[in-house]
Amino acid sequence: MTDPTRDAAYALLHAVFSKGRSLDSALDSLPRIEARDKAAAHRLAAAVLRHAGTLDAVLEPYLRREPPPEIRTILRMGAAGLLFLGTPPHAAVGTVVALTRSKKLVPFAGLVNAVLRRVVGAAPHALDELDKPRLNTPAWAWTSWGKEARAIATAHAQEAPLDISALPGFTPEGGTALPTGSWRFPAGTPVAELPGFTEGKVWVQDAAAALPAKLLAPQPGERVLDLCAAPGGKTAQLCAMGGDVTAVERDKARMATLRGNLDRLHLKAELVTADGTQWHPAAPFSAILLDAPCSATGTVRRHPELLHLRKPRDIEAMTVAQDALLDAATQMLTPGGRLIYAVCSLQPQEGPARIDAACARLNLKRDPLTLPTLPEAVTGQGDIRTHPGLWAEQGGMDGFFIARLVRA
Repeated sequence: MTDPTRDAAYALLHAVFSKGRSLDSALDSLPRIEARDKAAAHRLAAAVLRHAGTLDAVLEPYLRREPPPEIRTILRMGAAGLLFLGTPPHAAVGTVVALTRSKKLVPFAGLVNAVLRRVVGAAPHALDELDKPRLNTPAWAWTSWGKEARAIATAHAQEAPLDISALPGFTPEGGTALPTGSWRFPAGTPVAELPGFTEGKVWVQDAAAALPAKLLAPQPGERVLDLCAAPGGKTAQLCAMGGDVTAVERDKARMATLRGNLDRLHLKAELVTADGTQWHPAAPFSAILLDAPCSATGTVRRHPELLHLRKPRDIEAMTVAQDALLDAATQMLTPGGRLIYAVCSLQPQEGPARIDAACARLNLKRDPLTLPTLPEAVTGQGDIRTHPGLWAEQGGMDGFFIARLVRA
């Protein structure tokens, strides 16, 4: 572990644990370092975030009292290197002891050295008796995931593979074709090196994230609304299917990203920068895709900081915004028109509960979905619920809830 890697990893973890920032935003604010050091720092920080509960359980027998948060982070870094990343013991211990001194925490350097040397001695069997999935998952999340909690939490320990969508007629060489129509590459595959990326033939999109647009199934020339559209993967799908697409996104920066993605793919849509709950189209749409803002707990494999940042109260706040968007989307839908509601969330409050409430207060009814290529994801109500434990042997998929509604 180099000093730049060590320092950058600590900065990333400090940003998450102390400032409540996302890992991506923390990465963007790192000082200029070599790309390989930045990647190694992200790998170390992600390992700490994925396995924090397990790391704490390993460290606990060697701590007489709770250390300061900075020392807790440093100990987790050293233990993650030893137990999950294969860092040689002298490097894992020496670099974080040096980090302790560099952060003006010299009185704790002896403690860090002593504790991690104890971990080195226990390392061959330190993880044997631990319930790692349970330790790494907050109680509120574990409870809410029901009987699938263990499969989901087990999958969260692994980095997600790279999935892509392709324009019709293009076959990405070297990728594995998935039954749902996406293409899969190993985790860590450089995006810019994907077959067809430079030519504007493919875009990054998890296999589960590609399902909502496919289930909306726009007809050629049909007027389609994509609400909360950025970063544009679903917009691209709808355009590639031949829809006459209007994409609405309220965030100017995210809209710029969407525009850039469509330009790279040589696809056209009407782009509207507006709040979806306030914008009023000139005429209603027969097909609407609402990929609503949510807690994003279905994407923990890609964003391992999420379970450290989210709280139950955050989920409840999200449901208010989701209801407002469902209300607005219903007003933009023609009688008999169809609405796909999707969230990349594993939380039932953001999924079936929102559809039940919408059908009770709005002139909407469920239109049950089928998915022959992934029948195990279809619920008893005819909704779709994917999670990282599905297709586990093939690398899993993000957690998504998808429902189809029809306006009476």
